[in-house]
Amino acid sequence: MYRISILLLFVLGAMSTTVFAGTLAGKVQEHHLENGATVLLVERHDSPTVAAYISFRVGGVNEPNNARGVAHLLEHMLFKGTKTLGTKDYRKEKPYLDKIKVVGQQIDRLKNDPAADQQQLQKLREDLATLQQEHRKLVVKNEFSRIYAENGGVGYNAFTGKDSTTYLINLPSNKLELWAAIESDRLANAVFREFYTERDVVHEERRRSYESSPDGLMYETLLATAYKVHPYRNPVIGWNSDIENLDPDEIRDFFDKYYKPVNMTITLVGDFDSAETLKLVDRYFGKLKRGVPVPPVVDREPVQNGERRVAIDFDAEPQLMIAYHKPTLPHHDDYVFDLIMQVLSEGRTSRLYRSLVLEKQLVTDVGVFGAPGSRYNNLMIVALTPRQNRSCDEIEQAVYEELDRLKKEPLTQAELDTARKQIMTSMLRRLKGNSGLARMLSSYQTLGDWHYLVNYEEELGKVTADDVMAVATRYLNDENRTVVTLKRGEQK
Repeated sequence: MYRISILLLFVLGAMSTTVFAGTLAGKVQEHHLENGATVLLVERHDSPTVAAYISFRVGGVNEPNNARGVAHLLEHMLFKGTKTLGTKDYRKEKPYLDKIKVVGQQIDRLKNDPAADQQQLQKLREDLATLQQEHRKLVVKNEFSRIYAENGGVGYNAFTGKDSTTYLINLPSNKLELWAAIESDRLANAVFREFYTERDVVHEERRRSYESSPDGLMYETLLATAYKVHPYRNPVIGWNSDIENLDPDEIRDFFDKYYKPVNMTITLVGDFDSAETLKLVDRYFGKLKRGVPVPPVVDREPVQNGERRVAIDFDAEPQLMIAYHKPTLPHHDDYVFDLIMQVLSEGRTSRLYRSLVLEKQLVTDVGVFGAPGSRYNNLMIVALTPRQNRSCDEIEQAVYEELDRLKKEPLTQAELDTARKQIMTSMLRRLKGNSGLARMLSSYQTLGDWHYLVNYEEELGKVTADDVMAVATRYLNDENRTVVTLKRGEQK
């Protein structure tokens, strides 16, 4: 689940604010390989380690309507190995992979045909199970993870969001060439092993994370209600019908087009020599084919002209989410929203916490954050957990009273200064680690340009109390609002 300003608070770290922008701009070396790959290098010699991030400017928003969830499933598949890793003998394995795909595609065609021969369908499922069982004998499980762990790697992981996909590892600096060899091989020679098995795993993941989870269900419902046109409305994992019908050929085509250097940012932060490391990266990644630039999303969400409201019956304690459409970076109003969200909910002295949790005792918890992405206009979301015997109606009214205050009463200079200091302190605290800085640079570059960060503090400092009042008036109104409530339904 990433909006840039919230991501900023999450991934940045420690450096004095007076030297932050200048130091960062001077430390980051940006290079571009001939095949289109962007390489960001930051030398840090405090410890003999390197944080290595590979990010692609492709995520859930870039999927076709007949293959939603493809980017997330690809994340799973790219851990399955290559023609040399993850297999005992690829020459023997390849015929099984081909047969599994043929039978799996036949099953997918028949299962959606009401007139299909059910006995034939059952026979194909039995055939697929047999093939998968035989194929497993040739598979070496988790070989990437094992190799990295044996060589001191930690934090080996990946994440897929609305706007991008990232693969990461932290490892000793003397193992950097091992990383380059493994990751370039993964991009050049990925084998999508256990496709149908992993598709079932994703289906179960969706059940746990959304259908059986009140938080996931509420968030998914909120996005599908607030957005009517833009693909931000779709879950990254895909809808059930999407997952059930994802096809290996479609996934391979999506991978072959977009998971390529022209859409890729390689970010390395740690103990290395930049000149030698650039040569290393070019030697391994420079031979990859350029690929196709990810096309921009042309769908634009129309202006919302009235409140949207959904009530969910679910066997869980009540919850409430309120969302407002807003611009994303680098729009000036996005900086204003950073301050608004800080003032409203960050810390025990924030307005909503002080009013709703401490004074009125309406809720046990409140949070305000930006979502679901950062490349296109997004939402400010207020999430609240009611106290027992407190109604969502009275909580809503208390929230709206605080939002109206922003429109009518200018923030004091002290409030503005405190909020700015809190944002920058939270940002800078997290820059200490190589991984935090690598993640920040990688994220900003895939969203647009890492230089956005260099000017962030200056732009934040330009926000005035009048700006806050104007933005609150412009966006925090009934017509621009989506509300989702969750309550325990009556037993039937």
